[in-house]
Amino acid sequence: MAWFSACSIPAVPLFLQVLGRFNRARAAQLTLPHYLCQTPLFMPVGTQGTIKGLTKNQLEEIGCQIILGNTYHLALRPTSELIDELGGLHKFMNWPRALLTDSGGFQMVSLLHLADITEKGVTFQSPVDGKPMLLTPEESIQIQNRIGADIIMALDDVVRTTITGPRIEEAMYRTLRWIDRCIAGIYVSEVWLNVICLGIYAIGGLAGGEDKDSFWRVVAQCTAALPEDKPRYVMGVGYPLDIVVCSALGADMYDCVYPTRTARFGTALVPEGVLKLKHQAMANDIRPIDPMCECMVCKNYTRAYIHCLVTKDAMGSQLLSYHNLYYMMKLSRDLHSSIVEGRFPEFVCKFLQTMFPKGDVPEWVCNAMEVAGIDISSCCHEMKV
Repeated sequence: MAWFSACSIPAVPLFLQVLGRFNRARAAQLTLPHYLCQTPLFMPVGTQGTIKGLTKNQLEEIGCQIILGNTYHLALRPTSELIDELGGLHKFMNWPRALLTDSGGFQMVSLLHLADITEKGVTFQSPVDGKPMLLTPEESIQIQNRIGADIIMALDDVVRTTITGPRIEEAMYRTLRWIDRCIAGIYVSEVWLNVICLGIYAIGGLAGGEDKDSFWRVVAQCTAALPEDKPRYVMGVGYPLDIVVCSALGADMYDCVYPTRTARFGTALVPEGVLKLKHQAMANDIRPIDPMCECMVCKNYTRAYIHCLVTKDAMGSQLLSYHNLYYMMKLSRDLHSSIVEGRFPEFVCKFLQTMFPKGDVPEWVCNAMEVAGIDISSCCHEMKV
């Protein structure tokens, strides 16, 4: 399995202030140019400058703090040059809060059949017109500078999580060399000299098919070794259970397409896990998705109504996307407040009791909580520990 701890490069200075702790878990305030963020936080993925089906006003009202944009896809369409000409991605998409752009490196895995990786960089066969596109560490930084996100990421050599052997070591050392080239590719001014040593540490290469026991152990190992005064970003993680576990282990930031992608397949996130609105059992159910949820969807629509839409009308996926992202934003706020207020263990126990009412908490979760210093047996007596 491969994972890398790679430093991202903030487009302008950032500042992390830790507000509360419980053992490894921490709640913090992250100062970015466009927004003052509260961590732990979840970032929805807006690949090409949009969260499918949702307006910027809706994203603001549910409490979205940072949106993630995809460098590779934005460079292809509408192009970083056009975005730059129009005043940057914030202005282009009319988004007043924070933005993070990835490096484009994940496409080495997701589009591996179209990519050729060398020391120089990654050559992709464009899925748009079939033409080759070389992405070097320097070009990745230049593209992201033109896009103008609050946080930009260094290009790394990504391999599948299930790969073993010498390719892992090759990718690790190449990533370190590429990070040096990314830093060298930044326009050096008095401001940039103050910025180069500030950054977010990204734990990548997870959530790609590895077993859960390896997943949490890698996160625990990385967070234990990373600096206390820098944000820790676990890339590609979006399952609520994973976020709770990683937060207990000391991580701060997450992103994933999962909440919106699963919505397009008719699935809602609820405290008990998931609710599949396509099932025929939903056809006559006049309850909201989650009776305890305060989101616009749960206040105004029934399961039966959404069941009618999910297979026939785009409105169904839009409503579920809204609800799912509301759920993720509330989870982030609850994690933050429970740590600050000194009730994090109780929050974790209640979360697990709701998701696993029969006490069948996965062994990997129990092991992770032990390392995190949270005794789930004391508040969840029936759990299998």
